[in-house]
Amino acid sequence: MEMRKLDVFCKVVELKSFTRAAEAMLLSQPTISEHIRYLEEELEQKLVDRLGRTVEVTPAGQILYGYARKILQTRREALQAIEQYSGKLVGRIMLGCSTIPGTYILPGLIGGFRKQHPSIKASLSINSSRIISKKVLAGGLEFGVVGARWNDNGLSWSEIFSDELTLAVHPAHPWASRKNVSLQDVIQEPFILRERASGTRKVFSEILEKNGLKESSLQEVAEIGSTAAIKEAVKAGIGVSVLSRRAVRDEVDCGRLVTVKIHGNRMYRPFYLIQRKNRELSPVVSVFLEYLKLHEDQVANADQ
Repeated sequence: MEMRKLDVFCKVVELKSFTRAAEAMLLSQPTISEHIRYLEEELEQKLVDRLGRTVEVTPAGQILYGYARKILQTRREALQAIEQYSGKLVGRIMLGCSTIPGTYILPGLIGGFRKQHPSIKASLSINSSRIISKKVLAGGLEFGVVGARWNDNGLSWSEIFSDELTLAVHPAHPWASRKNVSLQDVIQEPFILRERASGTRKVFSEILEKNGLKESSLQEVAEIGSTAAIKEAVKAGIGVSVLSRRAVRDEVDCGRLVTVKIHGNRMYRPFYLIQRKNRELSPVVSVFLEYLKLHEDQVANADQ
């Protein structure tokens, strides 16, 4: 089996579409179809079913997909190892992050790393912590940086960065001139919640419980699944919200939002580096992870 055909097959399975696979790989749709047909003839098995515009993988296709991913990953690692032996560091880093580290931490670190190693490319996927962990476990991502932790025997977790949360209000809000407010003040004010899977919401909910309050005590006016959208809602005067200090830094600097402390509560949460247990990292990922660990203090200082 040719590597290129396996690569095409994996892309069709992942995107569930011949058309999207063709667009992603800069090939024509007939070429994609020909590669799949060749594999099916070689293996004497039907690998995918076309259901209208959607493609579903068959049981035989599922088996091939699992092995094809391993074959392609091993090939990438072999090429990287040879390049590293020759004194070069090349390859692509496949990582995933939850919203805050993916938007406000990793892009700058990737940029700094590429200045040292210009041949490196990076694919950064931003999604919920649960989805990123599933992709790491399945082998689609080599590692992730997420804002929540739970028990999963297939993953290893280690703290790598941290995040400070803050109450964000409109500049014309009565609290904008105050240094701090109490939780009792907060529960009486129109409040914008993040979605239930959000790490930010989880941390704030735990703070409420620690102080004898419940999330249901809040005067909820909206539940929004995006940090950017919540910032716009606060700027529109819909309510107040708890957000990452990193996420509101630019708005605070230009006077479009104001941050206020909640008296007696420092709201910090860790971010975790997650990896699949017993997976051997590619040379480029090993070097990048060392780079991340060396720059933990730099990231922490930037948050102050």
